[in-house]
Amino acid sequence: MEHLILFTEKDKQQLLTKRKGETKFGEHIQLIPNLTKIYDSIVNLDVDYVIFGITEDIGIIANYGKPSPYKAWDTTLKVLLNIQSNDFTDAKRVLILGHLDYAEQHESLSHLDLSKKKQISKVRNLVETIDRDVTHVVASIIKAGKTPIIIGGGHNNAYGNIKGCALANNGKINVVNFDAHSDFRAEEGRHSGNGFSYAFAEGFLKNYFIFGLHENYTSDTLLKTMKKVKFIEYNTYEALEVRNELDFISEMKTALDHVSNTTFGIEIDCDAIENIPSSAMTPSGFNVKQARQFVNSLGKHQNAAYLHICEAAPTTNEDTKVGKLITYLISDFIRANRH
Repeated sequence: MEHLILFTEKDKQQLLTKRKGETKFGEHIQLIPNLTKIYDSIVNLDVDYVIFGITEDIGIIANYGKPSPYKAWDTTLKVLLNIQSNDFTDAKRVLILGHLDYAEQHESLSHLDLSKKKQISKVRNLVETIDRDVTHVVASIIKAGKTPIIIGGGHNNAYGNIKGCALANNGKINVVNFDAHSDFRAEEGRHSGNGFSYAFAEGFLKNYFIFGLHENYTSDTLLKTMKKVKFIEYNTYEALEVRNELDFISEMKTALDHVSNTTFGIEIDCDAIENIPSSAMTPSGFNVKQARQFVNSLGKHQNAAYLHICEAAPTTNEDTKVGKLITYLISDFIRANRH
């Protein structure tokens, strides 16, 4: 694949910090030295999880948002590889594939005037290129019998995750989305705000649950749309955490009931988590413990097909914080499946 850059032994050694008497997670992960086709390269590997990154913020720019989530992958690797390898982790069951890289495409955007319709159309056309790549990687991993864990990029990549999973399973899938926003905007050209609406319109998405929607940032038009259709269910952050009308634990079961009758994906948007640097960082959101509980609770179901953690936008001062958050969520998902 043109945009897929494999994670190498050299890359790993540059990031590993070894310590006498300890064994790090990165010392036991598996790698692919050479890639032919993704499916052919991983189908016979004795692993359960394939982690790959997406280094782009093009979908966010196409949605007139704040760029920078392309750094989340590198930030995560620095932390993930250096957590302890022990009875609670199972690094030998993990393959780190590499990342989809769009640095050249990102650079080309600096010359565009995004206030002009033709220019924004060019950006949205680039998102379609990313869609095709993500779809191919996810479909290949699932067809090979492994579980993808996708890190980084904008929430536009939910579309590729859903389509790839649906194609691999020869049918529509369900999704639960831990998010402050519905990302069910109009089909006006691809961007980070309409991955789910496109996936539904094109026949890849069946049931959809939005967990923790923010009432201040959901338009009346979207609310009316979601109330009309039976396949979408949601709760709001305010109902859960401000007015205490709903119970967090009970609502996780409600969400699971809506999606778990068939294969489903788990989407985690970091803008739902309080004070985590993201493309739409919030001072009022779920705490990290709740995000971890969510991944654990939903991730342990046998029909959970993938985990996607997106929209994190690490800054120089808070890159370790973001890396630790995403690493906790990754390890929680892996442990949920083990238990």
